Amino acid sequence: MRKTAQLRRVIAGILTTSAVLLAAACGSAGPGTESGGKGGADVQVWALQDAAVNPIATKSIDDYNKSSGNKVKLVTYVNDAYKQKLQVAMGSPQAPDVFFNWGGGNLAQFVKAGQVQPLDDTLAKNPELKDKFLPSVMQVGQVDGKQYGLPMLGVLPVVLFYNKEVFSAAGVQPPKTFADLLALVDTFKSKNITPIALAGSQGWTELMWLEYLLDRIGGADKFKNIARELDGAWTDPAVVKALTEIQALAKKGAFGSNFASVNYDNQGASKLLATGKAAMHLMGTWDFSVQKEANAAFITDGKLGYVAFPSYEGGAGDPKAIVGNPSNYYSVNAASKNKDVAADFLVKSLASDGYISGLIDAGQVPAVKGAADVLKGKPNAEFTTFTYNLVADAPSFTQSWDQALSPSVSTELLTNLQKLFLGTITPDQFAANMAKAK
Repeated sequence: MRKTAQLRRVIAGILTTSAVLLAAACGSAGPGTESGGKGGADVQVWALQDAAVNPIATKSIDDYNKSSGNKVKLVTYVNDAYKQKLQVAMGSPQAPDVFFNWGGGNLAQFVKAGQVQPLDDTLAKNPELKDKFLPSVMQVGQVDGKQYGLPMLGVLPVVLFYNKEVFSAAGVQPPKTFADLLALVDTFKSKNITPIALAGSQGWTELMWLEYLLDRIGGADKFKNIARELDGAWTDPAVVKALTEIQALAKKGAFGSNFASVNYDNQGASKLLATGKAAMHLMGTWDFSVQKEANAAFITDGKLGYVAFPSYEGGAGDPKAIVGNPSNYYSVNAASKNKDVAADFLVKSLASDGYISGLIDAGQVPAVKGAADVLKGKPNAEFTTFTYNLVADAPSFTQSWDQALSPSVSTELLTNLQKLFLGTITPDQFAANMAKAK
């Protein structure tokens, strides 16, 4: 289930279902490790197959090749095959010059192995490039303070969706504070409406509650300590408090009585919200495209509402901080013989007007400053500008934990989280279990 969920979140940045493009042809040649002489350098870019994004990337590559005389080529793979091939190839002569990654822990593993070229010198020589991207998104492409990845896809923060019709009938407003949220749980329970839809058969949907509550209660540094594997990070009082609030929500009936049997991949939770059987749904902005495809009238009739996750009274976290999928990233292989050309390609393509316009036309919200003005003239402008402003104003953008942490720790995390929601372990037991996870 976790792999299915991750794949959905990687490619689900298409916020308009009409933006379906032909997939780029998949290359099969080896990596570019030799200079192309007068014909320019041969550089390979590895990425995921994505019917919306590959044509945009291909065009940017064609434009760059024409202007530079180099030979950059896009090679794409399906999700799981890509992960396996990249793990095997990095550090070998078959590795690509530029490679797609998820930032955070996924990128850090290659950095720790000395396989990624820092981009700080490139950014210093091209300050306009660094200034082009939103700071909170750039941070996820950093490891130990150095920049190793540049954003190449749109942003996908987690937001609180709500059913406007259900709220109007109850005479209430969306929550601004966690106390407001608790009051709404009581209100909707009294009306036999599930307060919050939750696809609890999959742990990653529950993880969003822990991500936000820890951020609001303890601040963004609490998860940074977890990601750095610092002693005591999992048993920190802020973590235990966040876990306690989550379990209290579940026991209070905030998610209904059968959330453990609700699935996300078959639009179970999304449909509960769209049909008015649930009042709220905490989910990534990719759920807008899910609703648009599965429950189109819910959007066209103006019933879908969305707000930032509420603040927590007395919490140390900034209420403007967000969690989710900041972007995906391009990084340069440290062993490439064409590092300068690879970096030059990133400089001249990722922040180009053509590349950014292509992302916006495909329904994505690019991680670049000033995109809000362009988004206003595009489909679903109200939602995309809301998403953009949420990210642009965020002091931090914490990456989804199951992407930021190692696969083994993530698996243990999701398993324990489902037990916590079901009440079969206590918050202290959860913390103790995770402290042992490796």
